[in-house]
Amino acid sequence: MKTNVDLNNKTILVTGSSGFIGFFLIKQLLDSFNNISIIGIDNMNDYYDVKLKEYRLNILKKYSNYTFIKGSISDKELINKIFKKNKINIVVNLAAQVGVRYSIANPDIYIESNIVGFYNILEACRNNNIEHLVFASSSSVYGDNIKTPYSVEDRVDNPVSLYAATKKSNEVLAYSYSKLYNIPITGLRFFTVYGPLGRPDMAYFNFTNKLVNKEKIKIFNYGKCKRDFTYIDDIVDGIIKVINKPSKKDVPYNIYNLGNSSPVSLLDFINILQEELIRAKVLPKDYDFDILKELVPMQKGDVAETFADISLSKKDFGFNPKTSLKDGLREFVKWYKDYYKN
Repeated sequence: MKTNVDLNNKTILVTGSSGFIGFFLIKQLLDSFNNISIIGIDNMNDYYDVKLKEYRLNILKKYSNYTFIKGSISDKELINKIFKKNKINIVVNLAAQVGVRYSIANPDIYIESNIVGFYNILEACRNNNIEHLVFASSSSVYGDNIKTPYSVEDRVDNPVSLYAATKKSNEVLAYSYSKLYNIPITGLRFFTVYGPLGRPDMAYFNFTNKLVNKEKIKIFNYGKCKRDFTYIDDIVDGIIKVINKPSKKDVPYNIYNLGNSSPVSLLDFINILQEELIRAKVLPKDYDFDILKELVPMQKGDVAETFADISLSKKDFGFNPKTSLKDGLREFVKWYKDYYKN
């Protein structure tokens, strides 16, 4: 089995193509490879502002070798049609209903997208001789594991949210398909991805919106939570490296952590964010942050800390995140100011 994939002259299907990670991955691939065709599928749902998804989509539509299909991966007939019509070489499955807290109140959509949808992708890969399937898992699969940093060798049998349970299910399903049908499959556990054009429900984006509107921000676990914030460019670099290196094991399945391996407390994170918002003149110098900070208990489904052990990712494909939280938030704030304030 090949250890490297030449992406030139390949057709890649990216699901969740108008999402945060999907957009940046597709743009980087289109900018980096001349002879590549990318098909994107996204249902453009309203979990967060559709205008932001349309903004990303309109940028990608400028590329002649990009094709967009509006639809859901839970639509098996549509997925089969896409594979039948196109000779797809590689699949990157990023489509999923995200959000830990949202999954507690809205379970149906998680089963439909994250379980049924992923099964449809696996079946299509099985029936169409796909060279490599790369799929998004999540750091949430580690649940409330006490041991840190989180290693891919750790047991992940205690998810604390339905979202986490669906991602763990994806990993189990993927392994079985890889073993049964010899499909090269790689799962990636992402750790708190952030950056420009990101998801408004993520803490850094949500806090920024609230501070701009002078609304209170709730800091869970009284600010003691730590998150392994990982900048979008580092994540995309990792995904592309993985695409190029399908497993050559007897069961061609791998699982990796993609994180910054440097957790930061929410209070420290907010202080850096505040500094960058003032520096960019999104907020005035005399802004009173303290009156807007509300320290609250841990929310159901949350965990106290995320911390990626990326030693295997470094060893196997040279993953090496380079962006500091300060630099990453600076880039986010620059974009935020341009998108919302100008």
